[in-house]
Amino acid sequence: MSQELVLDLFREAIWLILKLSAPMLIVSIVIGLIIAIFQAATQIHEQTLTFVPKLVVIALMLVWLGSWMFQNLNEFFAHILNIMAGL
Repeated sequence: MSQELVLDLFREAIWLILKLSAPMLIVSIVIGLIIAIFQAATQIHEQTLTFVPKLVVIALMLVWLGSWMFQNLNEFFAHILNIMAGL
């Protein structure tokens, strides 16, 4: 196994991690920003007010994007197995 192949696999793995986590992180940041603006405007500083909506939205995003995420992970794993079989 060459060094180029290992680095290429690591690059693909990091890109996959970013691609799979980005939708949840972006939505979480947007929800947090909206709630922070609401809290600043109303002066309600309750910790659960930020946690519960994020939890619900992230759970809905996982239900909605779960099959796409699983498909990407499955393709990457099959790619790794094909490389291992070629060795």
